[in-house]
Amino acid sequence: MILGGLFDLEKKEKELNDLENLMAEENFWNDINRANQISAQVSNLKKEIEGIQNLTISIQDLKDLTALLETEEDLELNKEIEENIVTLEKQLEDLEISVLLSNPYDELNCYLEIHPGAGGTESCDWAAMLLRMYTRFCEKNNYTYEIIDEQKGEEAGIKSVTVLIKGLYAYGYFKNEKGIHRLVRISPFDSGARRHTSFASVSITPEFSADVEVEINEKDLKIDVYRSSGKGGQGVNTTDSAVRITHLPTKTVVTCQNERSQLKNKEIAMQVLKSKLYQLELEKKEAEINKIKGINTNIDFGSQIRSYVLEPYTLVKDNRTDYETTQADKVLDGDILGFMVAMLKNK
Repeated sequence: MILGGLFDLEKKEKELNDLENLMAEENFWNDINRANQISAQVSNLKKEIEGIQNLTISIQDLKDLTALLETEEDLELNKEIEENIVTLEKQLEDLEISVLLSNPYDELNCYLEIHPGAGGTESCDWAAMLLRMYTRFCEKNNYTYEIIDEQKGEEAGIKSVTVLIKGLYAYGYFKNEKGIHRLVRISPFDSGARRHTSFASVSITPEFSADVEVEINEKDLKIDVYRSSGKGGQGVNTTDSAVRITHLPTKTVVTCQNERSQLKNKEIAMQVLKSKLYQLELEKKEAEINKIKGINTNIDFGSQIRSYVLEPYTLVKDNRTDYETTQADKVLDGDILGFMVAMLKNK
């Protein structure tokens, strides 16, 4: 066996066999939520096993070619080996990422929320820049997105936005974007052209299936309806179709105004609320386990995860992994995969 440890093929094949036997049981689909999770695990394991098998074959081929080169000098063979090494490195990188994205909810869609910090127009504009960065990432990486709710800033930018991002491993890639993002730049809103620092918070929630079990008491909900904001003209909504739902015990607030129907907006808002409350329960259980283990993994509004410096130099740096680049323009145009992968490996 060439590969072991994280890529232990025999261990993964046994795990796959056990799960497939579980899926063959007569009452497997009685618990739809558990069944979906196990099905996702099986799918991920099959992908990992195939990757390990292909990588093992590539490594053996490379060893055979290297052995040939030891017996005779051959420039063409040497070139082929170099090309195989490049291919092998890419296979290894892809396999490593697939293993890192094997947590139970990584393959789900996700809700991304952005809220500006203190600073008025500056922070609202920064929140809009972050929204563009994430939507550009989606466009470049075959993810689709839908803006569920958006509150425009008074002068520029946005006061808040909720986006549903759809695609395989959306949550897996975006989950570590949660936290505070800091921008340093010469303000376009300052006539004195002074340097300003702005903050915005990003939160990420998996889109759990509609049948996930979350107990919500109607008495715990405060539901407000209001007229949705629009661009004016014929497209403006003249009815109170926008919906805001507040879950009083947890103070969780969700809003939706992208549909013209109040009923549809309420339905979407309830699904977002359901996902948020389910995630809160998961985080609560995880925190209890970590407390027993003596691990502190709190992420709150005070946790600055990344800095985007545009003046007096250009640098984007993740404070958790030290991954950085001077190509700030590319980052703000959606080139953030390197940051995401670095964080996955760091975890």
